[in-house]
Amino acid sequence: MRWLTGWSTGAPRAGAPAHEPPGAVAPIAARPLWTGPNPLWAVGDWRPEEIRLVTLRPGAPAVVTTGAGAPDPVEDTPATTRLAVIGHCGATDAELAAGLAAARGGAVRHLTTWPGSYTVVLRTGTRSTALLTDLAGARPVFHTPWADGTAYATAALPLADLIGAPLDTGHLAARLACPESPEALGTGTPYLGVQRVPPGHTLAIRGGRPYLAAYDEPGGGPRPRGEAPAVRELTRALLESVRSRVRTPAAGAAGPGRARLGVDLSYGTASATVALLAAAVPPAPVAGPAPAPVPAVAGPAAVPGARARNGAVKGSWARASAPGRSAPEPLAAVTLGESEGPATLAIAPHTPRLRHTVLAPGPDTLPYADLVADPQTGRLTDEPGPELIAAARAAARFDAGGTDHLTGYGARQVLDGHPARLADLVRAGRPRELLPPVAALAGADRVTAGVLAGALRTPLTVVRAAHRLSRIRYADALDDAAVRLTLRHVPDGGGTAGARSADDLLWCVPGPAARWLSDEALSAVALRLRLAARGPAPAEPPGVRRARYALHRHARGFRTLVHAAEQPGQRLHAPFLDNQVVRASRLLPDDIRLQPGARHALLHAVLTGAGRTDLPLDWGRGPRPDRTAPARAGLRLAADGIAELFDAPLLAEAGLIDLPAVRAGLARCADPDAPLAPGTLAGLAELVSTELWLRRVRARRHGACWTGLPLARRTALPAARFA
Repeated sequence: MRWLTGWSTGAPRAGAPAHEPPGAVAPIAARPLWTGPNPLWAVGDWRPEEIRLVTLRPGAPAVVTTGAGAPDPVEDTPATTRLAVIGHCGATDAELAAGLAAARGGAVRHLTTWPGSYTVVLRTGTRSTALLTDLAGARPVFHTPWADGTAYATAALPLADLIGAPLDTGHLAARLACPESPEALGTGTPYLGVQRVPPGHTLAIRGGRPYLAAYDEPGGGPRPRGEAPAVRELTRALLESVRSRVRTPAAGAAGPGRARLGVDLSYGTASATVALLAAAVPPAPVAGPAPAPVPAVAGPAAVPGARARNGAVKGSWARASAPGRSAPEPLAAVTLGESEGPATLAIAPHTPRLRHTVLAPGPDTLPYADLVADPQTGRLTDEPGPELIAAARAAARFDAGGTDHLTGYGARQVLDGHPARLADLVRAGRPRELLPPVAALAGADRVTAGVLAGALRTPLTVVRAAHRLSRIRYADALDDAAVRLTLRHVPDGGGTAGARSADDLLWCVPGPAARWLSDEALSAVALRLRLAARGPAPAEPPGVRRARYALHRHARGFRTLVHAAEQPGQRLHAPFLDNQVVRASRLLPDDIRLQPGARHALLHAVLTGAGRTDLPLDWGRGPRPDRTAPARAGLRLAADGIAELFDAPLLAEAGLIDLPAVRAGLARCADPDAPLAPGTLAGLAELVSTELWLRRVRARRHGACWTGLPLARRTALPAARFA
């Protein structure tokens, strides 16, 4: 796990030296980036190109350095400004220097517009520090009071280790009951006293005190454009995100037997799109003489001095191979044998640069495979998540991939139209635009549930739910959600497509694990919802808000997956979670998002704009792979390990779950003949992964992240505390 950490203290006490350090506390195996009263460290296997520092002093040009070298020996003054960009950033040195110069006036949004996924730390003077989170939530920032100031980090576990924080069982209950509800989760973390900075916000620490401010309000950005301009902007943003990763010179040396670049084709059309874009990007130039211009053929004759455009966006040119440019390196494309889809089959024979590897499914690639052996031997992630039970399955794919491995993670949440956006169309006075998505739902239900359900029940149910969500007051909606949660009215994800969409047309929807929580835990979460109902109503429409927090939850899951399954020296990339791609997707009109098959059509248009014009019109459309069968097979294989895990679970010790109901649900899932709703498997995955995470936290030694901490006695899981 890689992370940044530092702190910002207040003004020195009377009689104390100007640079009084808070004891001898420092992170273990850390590289100092800044020193002084507001230090900054990088901990973990950061690559040199992932650490870029800019220093600006009065009367001198900005100095840009790459990698964590020796700290600057020159003492900072109140006029010194420093910028640290940590992670994969596609900005040039000149852009970083210009960004720091502009940030001296207080503007910070422009620091988040470069391609890539990174964390920005800005220090002005000696007592002011600002950290910026990304829009999706894949690069979070956490903070906690410490040593008369504020300590911050890009991981919550080290901060909990620093202050000796116990686990917050109230927050764990909220994560299980309402994982996408900010009213229930707030800004808390699984560790008591450690707070999360919301995505799209700035953590500014002045004089040791933290201040939160949004740098990118969703409702205050540019309004959605027409379809063609929005698709062009999406194409440009996605191309830049993929290109910045593929064309990074020497971006991590490939290990033995591993390609430098890899793509994961296990996420359907989105991962296939990323693979095609990566295969079309020419390699980075090598040192040597500049290549001679090569005339390109335009039509029947060659135009002297012209270059052939590939039809993508401004600046996208077809480059012929020339001296000084290396040959295209292969991309390792990985697919699990059981998840071969129409999109991956379509690209394999027509993309020679891809080296397609199909992994044979086996017991070690099933979900819950880690529970067959000792469950506590796995990695400890920063937060719990259902990705823990699929870590072995994902690790098998990533191990066969490249050192820089690209995935299509997050495309569904970024591009798809959330069902709650139907209410936004009603609120905007555009009810006629409900007809195409409602007709598609009715057609799907007519096939599965009969003519009566498809032609009458589905349209009435969905339209009525959309109108209700568009009219209901925010406070009343949260009160209703609290009542439903207390009465255990939790949707199981079953029924028709129209019924599932109607269940999503709410301000707050319980998670799939809520049905197995104890009455005390549900009451505590319901109290949080009622208290949030007394606050101000959000300005953004319910559909935009629901879609945004669904993206945040998915990005948290990707971060957990990286912690649990990323191979040593490897980097997992999710271009769809980059800031510029998220901003470009906001320009898509709601009526385009809600069209049947909108995501496939948008990705097809992106590939067409990028020059891939040979794909059929129905490319990527087809049945989704069955995720239920591998999950049930993994449950049966790991039945003994799961039974041992829930023999005396820590979740029950904390009063979070109804243990008899959980054991009955596990037994039912392990039975191959028992019918199951889709939400049942998802809910049990949440419970099993949380219990597994709690076991690993309890087995961990306190103070493992820091040196110089005093010894402290504490239990990993305190008594039940719902607050």
